[in-house]
Amino acid sequence: MMRQYQALKRAHPGALLLFRLGDFYELFGEDAEVAARVLDLTLTSRPVAKGRRVPMCGIPHQTLETYLGRLLERGYRVAICEQVEDPRKARGLVRREVVRVVTPGTVTSEAMLPPRENVYLAAVLPGRTRWGLGVVDLSTGEFLITELDASEVSGELERLGVRELLHPDDAAPPAAPCPCTPYERWRFHPDTSHRVLCEQFGVASLEGFGCADLPLATGAAGALVQYLRETQRSELRHIHRLQVYWPHETVRLDPTAVRSLELIAPLAGTDRRATLVGVLDRTRTAMGGRLLRRWVLAPLRDRARIEARLDAVAELQTGPLRARLQEQLDRVADLERLVGRCGSGSATPRDLVALARSLAAVAELRALLADARSHLLRELRDDLDPHDELRAELERALVPDPPASAREGGLIRAGYDPELDQLRSAAQEGKRWIRDLEARERERTGIKSLRVGFNKVFGYYIEVTRAHRDRVPPDYERRQTLVGAERYVTPEMKEREALILNSEERQREREYELFCGLRDQVVCCGPALLQAASAVATADALCALAEVAEAYGYTRPELVDEPVLEVREGRHPVVERLLEEPFVPNDLRMDARRRIAVVTGPNFAGKSTYLRQNALVVLMAHMGSFVPARSARVGLVDRVFTRVGAADDLAGGRSTFLVEMQEVANILHNATEHSLVILDEVGRGTATYDGLSIAWAVVEYLWEHNRPRVLFATHYHELTELADRLPGVFNLNVLVREEGERVVFLHRVAEGASDRSYGIHVAQLAGVPRQVTQRASELLARLQGSGRAEGALARRVRAVQTALPLFVPSEVEEEIASLDLASMTPL
Repeated sequence: MMRQYQALKRAHPGALLLFRLGDFYELFGEDAEVAARVLDLTLTSRPVAKGRRVPMCGIPHQTLETYLGRLLERGYRVAICEQVEDPRKARGLVRREVVRVVTPGTVTSEAMLPPRENVYLAAVLPGRTRWGLGVVDLSTGEFLITELDASEVSGELERLGVRELLHPDDAAPPAAPCPCTPYERWRFHPDTSHRVLCEQFGVASLEGFGCADLPLATGAAGALVQYLRETQRSELRHIHRLQVYWPHETVRLDPTAVRSLELIAPLAGTDRRATLVGVLDRTRTAMGGRLLRRWVLAPLRDRARIEARLDAVAELQTGPLRARLQEQLDRVADLERLVGRCGSGSATPRDLVALARSLAAVAELRALLADARSHLLRELRDDLDPHDELRAELERALVPDPPASAREGGLIRAGYDPELDQLRSAAQEGKRWIRDLEARERERTGIKSLRVGFNKVFGYYIEVTRAHRDRVPPDYERRQTLVGAERYVTPEMKEREALILNSEERQREREYELFCGLRDQVVCCGPALLQAASAVATADALCALAEVAEAYGYTRPELVDEPVLEVREGRHPVVERLLEEPFVPNDLRMDARRRIAVVTGPNFAGKSTYLRQNALVVLMAHMGSFVPARSARVGLVDRVFTRVGAADDLAGGRSTFLVEMQEVANILHNATEHSLVILDEVGRGTATYDGLSIAWAVVEYLWEHNRPRVLFATHYHELTELADRLPGVFNLNVLVREEGERVVFLHRVAEGASDRSYGIHVAQLAGVPRQVTQRASELLARLQGSGRAEGALARRVRAVQTALPLFVPSEVEEEIASLDLASMTPL
């Protein structure tokens, strides 16, 4: 057995081998030590030779999914080895084979798949300046490829939420938020990949997929197909098409923007309601939820496509159509993953029944959209093919409530298959004979306590108590002796038993054959079924956006090509849902003559919320959603950049300020006149003098070189002077009202600059001891007084405003400034 184990282990290096032994999966050696540590299992040992034991641990086979999920979360690859023959019929050692290899990116089990998220496996192939990227979701069959600059790869992987990344074994992988798996370089070769892809899709060339001139992308895609074939041991029949996508066709969102705007995950905690997806996702199907998530992460740039979505949302917002559509959407199962399980051979009878019921709902959806007015809804109606023949076949073949396993039997309706009906009739006739046997034998023998029974070990038997042994007929054959009774069989019983058992076994085999035939029919219809699934998901996402718009009072935005952003009474879509009191709306007006807004005001007054809410209005408008405002006129953007909040990367050796400066550098290098830039407290991570200078220079650079639309929140009141120096820079401030020593935050944004930060008042609200805040007030008064007397503060302001080199007034500071800090030790 250990030789068998070692051979399988050598065939799957780098994977933990779950070795089936009876009712358990066992791990041995180093695998056992790893699994015991990760899964908190008891580590035992087993003798394999005289005086030699090997570490061992195991899990019950029925708990496989639970433990498997924990291993995958930690990034391990797992090879699952099953007994592929009946131990009762095996001669010698039971034959075992690895039936699949599960990795973080190849999960297909329904219990481990997040219903509203894609599970992407990606592969990259580096070139000289560009990289090829392939992405596949094994559970749905979605297969995407693209080529992009090397600097964009890591951000795209993070945006997609890739779970596992393949890369050539002779090349370093890009920075990725997932486990990286090295794969043989030859797997990525263009010739190999072209052959594999053509074989997978049954075509002579890749011209029809629009990727014949993308060798890096197709190289990555071919490696993905080979990897999936190796790990899944299946034909992958549900992966039937390749889609080329270009990131520049959508609004680019780098990982920093996705995090800071809390699009899919909150900055603190795990409450999904505190995210934009959590607010907008009122979808009724898992497919619709996944699609809406993709819309949030990849808003459109094509105005025609955006307007088409907005037209559909407008039509669904009012009237009875949306409610009727959602009533049918509630009946639709996850068609994408149902087709995926059929293609991978893991579908169950219940999956096919769910598919038939879903197709009935698809027919109703198509009928409801017959009179739709918007162009997009009419397109969806044409794609909603209910596959009447397939649905009728499934309904005619399968019982309404089938067992979970196709090998248990009892899943095919009577009358569907003549051969199956004959087998059932033969088994039923035999069972009737057995049922009548007890009465006949009691009458024949005169033994009133005689009974006929059955167990899985000995089959059918006649049981007679010991008191009546002398009355047993001579044709009875003893089968088993009990404490108080004997069990017998007759030659005729054995014949009937063989007939019944053979009929039942053949029934199960025939039902499984019929089930596989039905599953193959689904696979043949796979492309059209996935097209219908896409239409269902789109209708679901549009209904969700319309429902949210009606429930929360959102309005349709106006999209224009000019660099404008005019929002009247805008609100933060997430914050207003979490507040108990009414949200205070605010306006914003930006155009070609008002490009950079310097927003000042105290902490806790709402500057960051104001910045984020306007960025979210822009993103929602681009994804085709109505927006939380009385009105909004939005100029199309190509990218949204954010630099919000403080964060460090201690594991990567990056301080808070270094992270901040790297994010600012990314913005300055990549922002264009069509971008929207959100900057919050740039320069606060270092000394005041340095921070103010950097913030000032950043605004000047954006004004002179990039010319994007910028919302810049700051506590450096000196920056408000830029409005007088640079055309296109204007000031906004968050209003407060002073009531004695108390400050009331109005959360209202108005034109003009703020002259105070009210930091001490915020400290009081936070519960800082009164002794500290009183002392701080004294120091603040002293510093402000020295500033009025042309002290250090006033000199600092004047030095920055005149754009001169920083003035060093004392010899001590000159000496410090002349030191070579890079060569000094911390001491």
